[in-house]
Amino acid sequence: VSFDSDSLRHLHPDERNVAARVRDALAARDDAIGHMPADVSPGVELRRMGLDATLDRLVGEGGRGPDGTPVQLHEEGDPLVDAEPPANPVFVLSDHHDFAPEEAEAVAERAERRLRVGPELLHADHAVTVVHNWLDTDGYTSY
Repeated sequence: VSFDSDSLRHLHPDERNVAARVRDALAARDDAIGHMPADVSPGVELRRMGLDATLDRLVGEGGRGPDGTPVQLHEEGDPLVDAEPPANPVFVLSDHHDFAPEEAEAVAERAERRLRVGPELLHADHAVTVVHNWLDTDGYTSY
């Protein structure tokens, strides 16, 4: 499921609203054929593809371009506070389960950096909030 902020309409930043959009996208999964997306609503698409194909679409084969710089968020990464934010990051992280071995290998092959968000382990949704703050403050340099 992807959200395109340039064309997204009527999405409010609350859990219920976002969850409803994700639910609608998942309900439209039969309309997605291969790598052709199902258009769920303006700015929301669902594609049926695995992790390898998704990473290739976002960062290109080998992890360099066309659109983003792959950064893995991982508890064993370098501290976020010591890193410069990339211009167009694509953050990759797992949920409360680690990636399967073949998924971990696919991410490792493409990730330019491996960063951790802090000294304590966080849930993925909390880690995303910390990373947004890091980006919004240009690496914690401007408040």
